[in-house]
Amino acid sequence: MSDYAPIACVAHERLEFAVLKRRRLKLNCRGAGELAGLPLDVYTKEGAEWLVLRDDAGREHIIRLDQIESSEEI
Repeated sequence: MSDYAPIACVAHERLEFAVLKRRRLKLNCRGAGELAGLPLDVYTKEGAEWLVLRDDAGREHIIRLDQIESSEEI
């Protein structure tokens, strides 16, 4: 995936911390709008980094990290 733009280390660490501590997040994502839920995993695949987020309805969303415009704990 050649168009992936790595995110700042601080932002990446915040996402990993939210996964480890099971902290719910509200994300604003390009193309997907606002998503809220429990982050399950941060991983690298095919040259990009991804977040798995489970929303309150139990649906899992896979979000490329460079598509996250903002995030906050809720």
